[in-house]
Amino acid sequence: MNHSAWMRPPALLLIYVVLSNFVGAQTTSDQGDTPPPAQTADSAATKPHDTTYLIGNDDVLGIDVWKEPEVSKSVPVRSDGKISLPLVGEVQAAGRTPLKLEQDIADKLKNYISEPEVTVIVQQTNSQKFNILGQVNRPGSYPLTNSATVLDAIALAGGFKDFAKRKSIYILRQNVDGMQTRIPFNYKEVIKGEKSAQNVRLQPRDTIVVP
Repeated sequence: MNHSAWMRPPALLLIYVVLSNFVGAQTTSDQGDTPPPAQTADSAATKPHDTTYLIGNDDVLGIDVWKEPEVSKSVPVRSDGKISLPLVGEVQAAGRTPLKLEQDIADKLKNYISEPEVTVIVQQTNSQKFNILGQVNRPGSYPLTNSATVLDAIALAGGFKDFAKRKSIYILRQNVDGMQTRIPFNYKEVIKGEKSAQNVRLQPRDTIVVP
């Protein structure tokens, strides 16, 4: 009897088992490196609210009501601090956080929609402004971005006029008690890298005075 003929099937079977285990291990490894689609979507959709920001007049708000496109829209906050929405009517927006406004809108929508899901996003922060006065080329009021500094404000105002006293600039800042704090700013020291802490980040209603 030819013994080699009896050896071929077990050998082929062994090769098949080894290859199957290898492919299965690779597939399991690849699946383990990729998060399930539901988890990826949830993490991308999670956005914490800024609980400290208070909506103000002239801010532009993006209102989204899930599965209700006729109510979802972009609206400006009027000078009286209110916004108007279909089904909801007028709602006080100024002085509220986005989270509080979401709750207010959802409460009004419960008369028309079962378990409304509302999202409020501040698209433009027009209520957050600073002033720059005196010997600059474009004095006035400007929208305040999150990271604007005194140097940024001077640049926005077109720089100094010829006789500006660049060592004697100061910022007037409103305190919670209604009093003002005067913060000195020596432009020449700051641009030389000296006392760079004077280049403070601006706050809403700051007034920069360039004598």
